[in-house]
Amino acid sequence: MASIKDVAAEAGVSVATVSRVLNEHPSVSADARARVLAAVQSLGYRPNAVARSLRTDQTRTLGLVISDVLNPYFTELARSVEEEARALGYSVIIGNADERPDLQDHHVRTLLDRRIDGLLVSPTDGGSPLMLDAARAGTPMVFVDRWIEGVDVPVVRSDGRAAVRDLVAHLHRLGHRRLAIIAGPAATTTGRERVDAFREALAAFGIPLPDAYTGQGDFQAESGRRVTEGFLDLPEPPEVVFAADNLMALGALDALRARGLRVPDDIALAAFDDIRWFVHTDPPITAVAQPTGELGRAAVRALVDRIEGRPPQSVTLPARLVVRRSCGEPAAAQAPAARLSPLQRSTP
Repeated sequence: MASIKDVAAEAGVSVATVSRVLNEHPSVSADARARVLAAVQSLGYRPNAVARSLRTDQTRTLGLVISDVLNPYFTELARSVEEEARALGYSVIIGNADERPDLQDHHVRTLLDRRIDGLLVSPTDGGSPLMLDAARAGTPMVFVDRWIEGVDVPVVRSDGRAAVRDLVAHLHRLGHRRLAIIAGPAATTTGRERVDAFREALAAFGIPLPDAYTGQGDFQAESGRRVTEGFLDLPEPPEVVFAADNLMALGALDALRARGLRVPDDIALAAFDDIRWFVHTDPPITAVAQPTGELGRAAVRALVDRIEGRPPQSVTLPARLVVRRSCGEPAAAQAPAARLSPLQRSTP
């Protein structure tokens, strides 16, 4: 295996010059830089990342703590983070909090101990002293999707209020008046925000939201099933169940099918957080879609800006309504055929 001395000999420069080129130091001439890079490629030289981190106090590694790796939304988010980080010359270590604050803090502590250059977190709740301490200590950090109020770090998220208003307007046009919501945990910013957006949108149309039509979930499928069963046991069940995340929507669908109910003939179903699976359910599910890939990429860019001494920016991107057929929409309202499987396209 070639060494840095071999590269220096091949390029006809000093070892120090090779080191400066590899660390992108601006003091190297264009000619020397070109010869070093040609020698690196010719010899197949690979820098020792551990040794270089000891010299530069950087590991070129980012930490990502996500709320639930089994949630397809966070899986897609993690993928976009890894792709963007790799494009910018960084690696990513991922920790799965499983919607548990204690596990979240365990991963954060472990990543900080491993001397990562920066940290991306989608917090499971707003009460982590460790996160606050890390921010106050100057740890390069960005919150993605969720955030902790009062902690002064950039936030990259989507704004779903307009899309939720569009959903309620859509349901109103379809004639629905009894609308219920499976809420996410109140300890999360997204859990609170989506309930507030839904309540405000209903109020704009003069539609009440009785306490009985608000069920507390935890962004897990089982809670969606449990809350939906409670809705179905009411003397006057809702006409629409809106699940504030995709896993709770799948749990709701399980509960409806277990009762022998048909969607949307007997009851309508909508979700926040569109996922690719929703076009394959029967019927395909109407959902609010977040720009997940863009969020992941923007979060990495903000964090790298912070690490490399540039001013990071918070980013808010709009969500959008994707109309399918789970709320009683006519067939013409279905999403474009290019998004469907051949089986679905052949279904009358």
